[in-house]
Amino acid sequence: MNTLGLVQASAAPRVDADVIVIGSGLAGLVATSELAAAGRRVLLLDQEPEASLGGQAFWSLGGLFFIDSTEQRLAGIKDSLDLARGDWFNTAGFDRGVDNPLGADHWAAKWADKYLEFAAGEKRAWLARLGVSWVPIVGWAERGGQFADGPGNSVPRFHLTLGTGPGVVEPFEKLVRAAVARGLVTFRFRHQVDGLITTNGAVTGVRGSVLQPSSAARGTPSSRTKVGDFELYAPMVIVTSGGIGGNQELVRRNWPARLGTPPTRLVTGVPAHVDGRMLAISELAGARLVNPDRMWHYTEGLANHTPIWPGHGIRVLAAPSSLWFDATGRRLPNPGLPSYDTLGTLELIQRTGHPYSWFVLNKKIIDKEFVLSGSEQNPELTRKDLIGYLASRLLNSTPPPVKAFMDRGEDFVVANSLPDLVAGMNRIAGGNLVNADALRRQITSRDQQVDNPFTKDVQIMGIRNSLAYSGDQLARTASLHKILDPSAGPLIAIRMNILTRKTLGGLQTDLSGRVLGATGQPVPGLYAAGEVAGFGGGGVHGYRALEGTFLGGCLFTGRQTGRAAAAESA
Repeated sequence: MNTLGLVQASAAPRVDADVIVIGSGLAGLVATSELAAAGRRVLLLDQEPEASLGGQAFWSLGGLFFIDSTEQRLAGIKDSLDLARGDWFNTAGFDRGVDNPLGADHWAAKWADKYLEFAAGEKRAWLARLGVSWVPIVGWAERGGQFADGPGNSVPRFHLTLGTGPGVVEPFEKLVRAAVARGLVTFRFRHQVDGLITTNGAVTGVRGSVLQPSSAARGTPSSRTKVGDFELYAPMVIVTSGGIGGNQELVRRNWPARLGTPPTRLVTGVPAHVDGRMLAISELAGARLVNPDRMWHYTEGLANHTPIWPGHGIRVLAAPSSLWFDATGRRLPNPGLPSYDTLGTLELIQRTGHPYSWFVLNKKIIDKEFVLSGSEQNPELTRKDLIGYLASRLLNSTPPPVKAFMDRGEDFVVANSLPDLVAGMNRIAGGNLVNADALRRQITSRDQQVDNPFTKDVQIMGIRNSLAYSGDQLARTASLHKILDPSAGPLIAIRMNILTRKTLGGLQTDLSGRVLGATGQPVPGLYAAGEVAGFGGGGVHGYRALEGTFLGGCLFTGRQTGRAAAAESA
């Protein structure tokens, strides 16, 4: 039986490579490409088969956060590093010893500053030189919807990559495969790390289990049957193994007390191999884990009608027109508005005592506003068919992946009348929590606010704000209308589940990606990048994220850490 543990070497270790990288996701590929560019010999290990190269980044929508980009300027968006920094720090809410070198947020805040400079500086040009390009319409995620010094993006900053997640992974996979051909990089798939080897307090290698060969398709669970053991040695080890989002046991164990009891039902937004194993393994080698109670789970999760991994959930990226109700049919207060404040809405839902909520909308809204997260849910964009993608957004017809959920998704109700809609909602929920008359009163009250160019309804204010931005008007926000207008029907209700996704805490690292121990000093030989490091410093996002920043965090930390390790091993 395999155990997680630490091995103390009794003799001088052999050297199998200059650097061992654990995890072949985006951060691991970026770090490896930087090491290979500097001429370093790298062993790239992963417990999954080669089919899963690129990790969970492959499944992403490919959103990237830029500041004052070409696309923003063309749309008339006035952005700046100062504005973005204010948004980031107001959203993050760093409050755990920012000014204390031993504080949990000390290095996180430093990484945030460096990442913002990167996003406002060379990030876009660097990626463009590698062949990455973006949809010309900038999305507006996490709008906040409260005060200027509150959480959220003041302006649109969400840049969709042409090619989605695979389009972000592709250039780095090419670089690494070219390095394999040159003999600088060696893949070791089906190598599950069970422990870090140390010599005189320094990490000098890894040990683990060789798993049986697997033909499992990308994202599907692979066998954990052990067929052998391994030990590999290098003076540096970089951990890029991802977070805990595929491990519901760890998610529940680390669930923040401020959000109450973990939901009884969670859908899972990442494959099962996103299991968090390397966090405990790294801790045993002296690494400091900080902010484990900070996590980023979405409130608009659908049970996938065709699941790839266990409990597979898909996130809806909704624009601001759908009405959001709790499980009993009461409209959520601000910030419970689509696309405004994910964590704020999660807090609202958690207070209801139910693990789900409801969107109520109509066909006119779903046709214009619904985007499903994931490369497989956006086929035109994933195959880099920009014309096809824009046509699908501008023609105001139901996108085929969305239509598939309407027809086959267990969380969807489509009806021509409100009583029939409520009957379907109660049937799905297994009770009679939603009252049709009460729901009608709330929707009618909202609809009456549409008759004038002014309103007291904050959501309608938000819709008008959205329509004032050309990108939303073109592709993401339906014209303001009454939900119960028969010409906009049929009516649609969607049960929205809590969807596990990102780990915001992690291994604490300095700005070189060196993993720090309890005393704040680096653990010799140990580095970390990507989600396992909280995307930098053990929690670069603080409590909340601005979106488009997760892939960017893998890119930036992978680059910084790979370059630092290459320099140290010169």
